[in-house]
Amino acid sequence: MSPLMKGLLIAALQMLIVGSLGAKFLIDRSTFPRVWVATAPVDPDMPIRGRYVGIYALVEAERNEASFQSNGPAAFQGRLDVKDDKLVAVEDPDGRHWASNVTCEDEQCWRLSEPLAYFIPEKVADPSRREPGEELWVQVTVPPKGAPRPIQLGVKKNGAMTPLEIR
Repeated sequence: MSPLMKGLLIAALQMLIVGSLGAKFLIDRSTFPRVWVATAPVDPDMPIRGRYVGIYALVEAERNEASFQSNGPAAFQGRLDVKDDKLVAVEDPDGRHWASNVTCEDEQCWRLSEPLAYFIPEKVADPSRREPGEELWVQVTVPPKGAPRPIQLGVKKNGAMTPLEIR
């Protein structure tokens, strides 16, 4: 086999691997639940990863009765579920996620402890910087294992959701 044929074979194999990963994500988006989630943006500082928006997903908390009565810890281990079009962290000792109780605009809320990364083009303005009265939301796919996968960003203003066009 000539070096050119070997190179073309390796290139085809690499394209097949990347294509299968893309196909898996498309299948996941069509089969796993999707939900819009409120966010708490953070300032990412990782120059090797490229330009992105770091966001914490704000979730509803579903904890057992004993945890609520003792006021429980400020964080708990759980699994993610979608209930009534909301992302819910359900207390589960075998869960893969941690939810923390934090202060969000003068009230207590729950957020996932690991931030999500939404990558943006170099020339686009930072979408996490919003006008007063606007909230940054993210639409995510919720797989049974692993972190939620961001699909798109949106802005909620006066109760109406508007997806952002990021190009």
